[in-house]
Amino acid sequence: MKVKRTSKAPAWVLLATALGVAAGPAMAQKSGGVLKVYHRGTPPSGSIHEEATNSTVMPYMGVFNNLVMFDQAKPKNSMETIVPDLAESWSWSGDGKQLTFKLREGVTWHDGKPFTAKDVACTFDLVLEKGADKLRKNPRQSWYTNVESVTADGDLQATFTLKRPQPALLMLLASGYSPVYPCHVSTKDMRTNPIGTGPFKFVALKQNESIKFAKNPNYWKPGRPYLDGIEYTIIKSRATRVLGFIAGEFDMTFDTDVTIPLMKDIADKRPDAVCALVPTAVSRNLIVNRDAPPFDNADLRRALALTIDRNAFNQILQEGKGDIGGAMLPPPEGNWGLPPEQLASVPGFGDVAKNREEARAIMTKLGYGPDKRMKLKVSTRNIEIYRDPAVILIDHLKEIWIDAELETIETSNWHAKVARKDYAVGLNLTGSGVDDPDAHFYENYACGSERNYTGYCNEEIMALMERQSVEGDAEKRRAIVWEIDKKLQEDSARPILYHDRAAQCWQAHVKGFQMMTNSVYNGWRFEDVWLSK
Repeated sequence: MKVKRTSKAPAWVLLATALGVAAGPAMAQKSGGVLKVYHRGTPPSGSIHEEATNSTVMPYMGVFNNLVMFDQAKPKNSMETIVPDLAESWSWSGDGKQLTFKLREGVTWHDGKPFTAKDVACTFDLVLEKGADKLRKNPRQSWYTNVESVTADGDLQATFTLKRPQPALLMLLASGYSPVYPCHVSTKDMRTNPIGTGPFKFVALKQNESIKFAKNPNYWKPGRPYLDGIEYTIIKSRATRVLGFIAGEFDMTFDTDVTIPLMKDIADKRPDAVCALVPTAVSRNLIVNRDAPPFDNADLRRALALTIDRNAFNQILQEGKGDIGGAMLPPPEGNWGLPPEQLASVPGFGDVAKNREEARAIMTKLGYGPDKRMKLKVSTRNIEIYRDPAVILIDHLKEIWIDAELETIETSNWHAKVARKDYAVGLNLTGSGVDDPDAHFYENYACGSERNYTGYCNEEIMALMERQSVEGDAEKRRAIVWEIDKKLQEDSARPILYHDRAAQCWQAHVKGFQMMTNSVYNGWRFEDVWLSK
């Protein structure tokens, strides 16, 4: 088995005009064939704008296009790897408060209707909650709080007007979480029968069985896609689905579904397979409902954070190959994460025995002890990557006289449950739709954000978030980002247990696929992928 393990951005004003297209694979491509992929569970819906999981993004990204996207042949998402998609070019106004896109002519939706700038305006009216139609869930509304309006200037030009300069807006628009929707299709229909302009058309979903997509014969990129279709088979047991891959039943695994021990099994039993071991840009973290007793008590929340042994999570679940960090993805793959010397000074990341001694002192002060233990439920999503660390967390809580039982929630209900704060303590996974603070901070820590599951709100942090977002100098921005990240850890806003590494595997006959190294949400267009068999 081949194993891959895999900056400074230019000043944003240098991106005043951008032209070009993503480069295709160097080998001679072969058209035809259906890519067979396994999936871990039925996606909650097919509407990317309404979901917060790669269970939706991976299969459905190929249905859509963005205005811009990350080059699918480049492993690391950054400002330098953004390329045109539905937009042929873009330009900033002199004051940095307007971003104008020139759109492609002749693009059609899967139902044959023409794509125009009105569709761009309608999409972001949905996200900004300005349109007549409404999203049922709106997890990324917080990404675009700085957008005043999006207007159609004729059929082939759209303009984003901002409240203040925001250099990183292009990063948000390039994410797999930012597709353009059609004006003429309701959000209700987009959940069950999504219509896009992308290389693949949605065919059918059968609950707990399969999701099927077919080649879009009228795709606006000549010669793409190479595949005739993509079929996902839903298998809830990870051991069973990995055995299916080893047996050759599947061409590709689900998005970074392969753990480090399972990657060794694949190496032994399927040595010709290719696996990329990468950071997933998904942290395991502790979420606490600070709006309801007893965890409205800041001291009690601090005690929970202090009992965590991060190295234990890393050794048990990652064989020591995971990354310990703050909110942002740690370097070197991460563009903005706290460096080790900065992290070492953050309370709770040092001596575990000393931390737990402090935690027990807090618990004693609050009336708990060996003879008076707290009982609670630890809620988590009912898939392995959530359950496994939750079991370890429950063991850590015993060290401070908390006896917890595991409450598992099905995928289709998990995000809605925590968004309405119907939990006390949870083991959560937080993925970065794009490796940029404007996405991660505003989505997960901004006051009032739908995905700020803990209800954390700090006006000092909000002011710093605004400062870093406006800053056009990457090094000055990074210093502010580090200041924010340290403060989030000190406040136990959402204690980070560790940042996961996992493998994406595919058979040797799958060509033209590049796994990305700082996000698991942006590399699933599949328009350049082909099968050599």
